[in-house]
Amino acid sequence: MNRFGLAFVLILTGITCAFAQDKKPNLNIIFIGNSITQGVQLATPEDAPPATTIAYLRQQKNFGTVEFSNQGHSGYTTLDFLPGTNTFTKVEEAAGAFTDKNALLIFSVKLGTNDSAIQGPHGAPVSAGDYIQNVKTIIDKLLADFPAAVVILQHPIWYSPNTQNGAKYLQEGLSRLQSYAPKLDSLTQSHAAINPKHVFTGDKKAFKYFKKHHLTLLIPENGKQGIFYLHPNKAGAIVLGEFWGKAIEKVVRKNFEE
Repeated sequence: MNRFGLAFVLILTGITCAFAQDKKPNLNIIFIGNSITQGVQLATPEDAPPATTIAYLRQQKNFGTVEFSNQGHSGYTTLDFLPGTNTFTKVEEAAGAFTDKNALLIFSVKLGTNDSAIQGPHGAPVSAGDYIQNVKTIIDKLLADFPAAVVILQHPIWYSPNTQNGAKYLQEGLSRLQSYAPKLDSLTQSHAAINPKHVFTGDKKAFKYFKKHHLTLLIPENGKQGIFYLHPNKAGAIVLGEFWGKAIEKVVRKNFEE
């Protein structure tokens, strides 16, 4: 190959590499959740799980820019996020406020802890049937208003069966929480059939992981039934955030990378 041919190949290679870099998807992520998502027991918002999720995703070479909004609210149930509520309006406003309108918009949803309570939070106890209908209503409206968006349903995490603070959870609540997980998976499957590539199951591993490691990853809190474990500490928030990050990465890599 002469020098002119070599130069042409190098130029073509540079163009190809630049084109490939341009194909890296940019992400805008809205986190919908409760106090665990909000990170209310942690020192700063930068310690909350969503911040760790974003830090993880920004380290991955297969993504472009990654921006986010934490829409977690302490004590909230699926009822508090239904369309027509002020909370839902703020979620949609946050989604519309991102600068890059061409980025892949992702709603990462982790709700259920407060729904599962015996009493205390809005609407609790919420049956598995009502819970998943609420989740479906939220998703349907989000996708109606943002047709190109993606929803990732993260499974709720474990809490100790003696959990009782201002609200009452206990073993009854924990059992109810576990009944939500298969409903979430069924909802994902039904959407895959009627509206593919818009609703995905996210993390399913954190529940068992936090159950096993709750003494080191969850905060011991004084309750009416003794010391209980519900909220991640700083180390736990990092672990949970990475669980979410890996789930989001997997969905995007398998379905939206060119």
